[in-house]
Amino acid sequence: MFLTLWATPRSTSTAFEWMMRQRGDFTCFHEPWNELYYYGVDRRSDRDAHVEARPGHTYAAAWEELDSAAAGGRAFVKDFVYSVEHELTDERLDGMVHTFLVREPRRVIQGLARHWPDCSWEEVGFESLHRLHERITERTGTPPPVMASDDLLDRTEATVRAYCAAVGIDFVAEALSWEEGDRSEVAWYGEGTGPWHDNLRASTGISRPTTEYAPLDDDPRLVEFLERATVHYEALLAHRLPVDADPASDG
Repeated sequence: MFLTLWATPRSTSTAFEWMMRQRGDFTCFHEPWNELYYYGVDRRSDRDAHVEARPGHTYAAAWEELDSAAAGGRAFVKDFVYSVEHELTDERLDGMVHTFLVREPRRVIQGLARHWPDCSWEEVGFESLHRLHERITERTGTPPPVMASDDLLDRTEATVRAYCAAVGIDFVAEALSWEEGDRSEVAWYGEGTGPWHDNLRASTGISRPTTEYAPLDDDPRLVEFLERATVHYEALLAHRLPVDADPASDG
């Protein structure tokens, strides 16, 4: 099984990935294509052009590793469409189980701009995410499931149960909690551990972040990004995965 979670940056997707790692029945890959997009031999961005690529770190090598993991059992990949869309042939799409995660664009853009003030529209990620969802829907006749970050944060167990049911895997309650600590498994080699996963390192489960971000309303470029992203977000949210009430909230 080759299970893919397509998301945007700053969408709580790494917390979901960490939950998938706790299951123990998937080989999990953290943004293999996005790392290549910035740091690979055949990188497509010059954002960190000063970082020397590792020999053999190519898209072709990544596909070989991912395909091998999926052929030998279960592979889970969390990544951003913009970094691999150029590689997504129909044959490759047909070999994956596709799922999506969306978060309210304002929070996504604020979080991304905090780390990358010069972030591009492509890096915001909503347009390519929506485009892939439409492509898969047109190809299969069935919209792939879309998780809402708000559901994942506020109704975690019910949302994960719904996700598992949608893709045909068992729900593992024990995977919803973990010890705080190192998260080097979800760090790119080019950036070290960095500040991206401070909340995840301190976490013991999926919970709503409390990070405060600077307002974006005084930056016309980011306001434009927000307006454009909202159209794609709302279109994707129309396919929101139905989530029952958490058992703890019943009665």
